[in-house]
Amino acid sequence: PLSKAFVGLRARITAVGGGGILRRRIKEMGMTRGSEMFVEKYAPLKDPIEVIVKGFHVSLRVKEASEITVEIVE
Repeated sequence: PLSKAFVGLRARITAVGGGGILRRRIKEMGMTRGSEMFVEKYAPLKDPIEVIVKGFHVSLRVKEASEITVEIVE
């Protein structure tokens, strides 16, 4: 899951889980299957996580990020 990713990781989304509103919100932010992202940083207490997807900086809570499955892109 994205919540276990480390800073500097380039990844591709393979699945978006979660239910109803959460899933829709994640997809509205441009995080759809096949989208590539870059893990930019974590907040000092490790929540939230900031990623760059489709040129936009997006902050997600770790709980939300745990619903996104990614694979490493080399």
